[in-house]
Amino acid sequence: QAFFCLLLCIPWGSSCPPSCQCTERAGAKAVLCSSQHLEEIPKDIPRDVVFLKLDANSITRIPSNAFRHLSHLEEIDLSRNAIEKIDRAAFRGVAAGLRSLDLSGNRIRSIPKEALLALHAKVRLANNPWHCECALQEVLGEARLDPDWVRDITCHTAPRQEYVGKPLLQVLDAGGNFCSVRQRTMDVAMLVTMSGWFAMLVTYVICYVRHNRERSRRHSLPGAQPRAE
Repeated sequence: QAFFCLLLCIPWGSSCPPSCQCTERAGAKAVLCSSQHLEEIPKDIPRDVVFLKLDANSITRIPSNAFRHLSHLEEIDLSRNAIEKIDRAAFRGVAAGLRSLDLSGNRIRSIPKEALLALHAKVRLANNPWHCECALQEVLGEARLDPDWVRDITCHTAPRQEYVGKPLLQVLDAGGNFCSVRQRTMDVAMLVTMSGWFAMLVTYVICYVRHNRERSRRHSLPGAQPRAE
């Protein structure tokens, strides 16, 4: 009973994840998990952590609600991992208090804008193999990106070969607009769809007219009308 009572008295989230170091900086708890060969975000991070360093690991994905229980988080360092996928709700629950988010040096090609637009943090996205497209352009325009790192967001792939290898800001400053490309593509698709429907309608009308003409012609032939008795 005494042991069970002791367990109940331990503050929730007071333990430190294996391979990590938990310290305090100016009264704020920091969890340091750098270079520990982690393949996913630890599940047992203390709830009162303020600074979280997960850099230089092998994390490949940030799932939905990955940090939701860490309401005191102010800084997250996920740089130099192998992150390829970020879910739309990856930072749900920490958006209001987060001040710094480092995603630089990963394998991110695209990111849902919903994952970043709710954040008030300065976000670092440099040194990723970005596919320059409308979604990335919208993130650049609406998210709070770290101004010192924005110029290092480079187009690894793009709809036009001339943009490949160039900083995204340089492409946009030169008049490039990936969203207008998508809009034109949608307009063409809509035009093709409408043309198809119009062609079907014309075909139906022609068949209908021909059918009515054939019926009228048959009725007008001699002997087509019933004889009166």
